[in-house]
Amino acid sequence: MKIVFFGDSITDCDRDKSDAASLGNGYVKVLADKLRPIYPDMDIELINKGVSGNEVCDLLARVQTDVIGLKPDAVVIMIGINNVIHQFKIGKQLDLVKFESDLNELLDRLKEAGICIIFLEPFLLPAPDKKRLRPLFDKELEIINRVCVEKCDEFVAFDEMFTGLCESRPYADYSEDGVHPTFKGSNMIANTAIKAIRKHLM
Repeated sequence: MKIVFFGDSITDCDRDKSDAASLGNGYVKVLADKLRPIYPDMDIELINKGVSGNEVCDLLARVQTDVIGLKPDAVVIMIGINNVIHQFKIGKQLDLVKFESDLNELLDRLKEAGICIIFLEPFLLPAPDKKRLRPLFDKELEIINRVCVEKCDEFVAFDEMFTGLCESRPYADYSEDGVHPTFKGSNMIANTAIKAIRKHLM
């Protein structure tokens, strides 16, 4: 079974782009180290196609080459936080109508290719300098939830999960900057995502 991981820096995590087998040092690598021992007799190929800084439109632009062309059985997607960050960081306005259109087209193309879609909801932890992003991020999440629950084979609500955890634990346990996970955060993502992936392993 072939699974492609598709997203931004949270997926990328310093993978060696010159090495197709490189999984980076984030949740994808943690997940791989947990998944392969569970199925020692199964040929499972995991491919990391995360690119730091990507938005939904960037995934749409490269979905044919980096996912569909590889003919995977499943794709695991986490995307969306940069669409919000870039508005505050570089002044690139987030057009929610275009965001929804791009997301729909991305998922439709994957579905038409017969690829199982496992969508991991992006998250934002309450780091002091990230709190101003929350109102816009919540509007984006409304779109993500509405579109992905309908179109994806699995949807994992990570923002809800991390928000709940941060009510009793310091946010920095899971992400020092509110966006990029610590090892503990990556481990939480891997442990939860693996449950969704295992439902579709053949």
